[in-house]
Amino acid sequence: MTLAQDRSPENECVVAIVFALPVEADAFEALATRRKTLRAAAATIHEGVVADRRVAWCVAGMGRQAAATATRLLIAGHRPRLVVSAGFAGALDPDLRRGDVVLPTVAILEDHASRIPLTRFGPSVESASIAIVTVDQVVGTGAAKARLAAATSAQVVDMETHAVAMAAREAEIPCASVRVVSDTADQELPAEVAALAAPQSAARRLGRALGAIGRRPRAAFDLWRVWEHAVVDGRTLATALIAGMREIT
Repeated sequence: MTLAQDRSPENECVVAIVFALPVEADAFEALATRRKTLRAAAATIHEGVVADRRVAWCVAGMGRQAAATATRLLIAGHRPRLVVSAGFAGALDPDLRRGDVVLPTVAILEDHASRIPLTRFGPSVESASIAIVTVDQVVGTGAAKARLAAATSAQVVDMETHAVAMAAREAEIPCASVRVVSDTADQELPAEVAALAAPQSAARRLGRALGAIGRRPRAAFDLWRVWEHAVVDGRTLATALIAGMREIT
């Protein structure tokens, strides 16, 4: 039976969550009980119970195409009441600090071609509009972030939310985004991050990391610091997701 065909009531879930990276999902996955895994041709889907809600999630990989594919698989196999794009984001607003939780209210593209309203996932608190702009490459310098902020008026940037929201809208399912700020507006990311974030196999990513360290030994320390921060941010993300799920009745 394929994932798309498996539409029995026991496979329906309250929330479907799309992560890009394992480190974004790890802390959340550790909280899930009654877990099982479904392997499809394009992605691996996980199911479980978190905060007394049935949930399905996928670690899709970075980028719009991977995010859209995972979202459609989750929707086809589980008929969720809500889809959530969850993970890390870069700050474009100088007032945002690393580790801040951001709940965007609208997903946009850099060229302003599409603007998709997002459902609030979390405590019902009135707040100003928060835009997240989805791009195709890591925005790794303060200057690049400043240019993107000026061009879009967005507060945060990622590589998946708009694609997840588009796929959810096609299925007439509401979509939310939960993002933890991984780098501030003026923070310079290690140059190697962009290459490692590109879609590729784990073996190729490892090869690129080793090559980067060979060319620039300091890269080992820089990448390790990025990893350490990501683990902490993953725990913050899990806490935010749990808070949001508890608000669902």
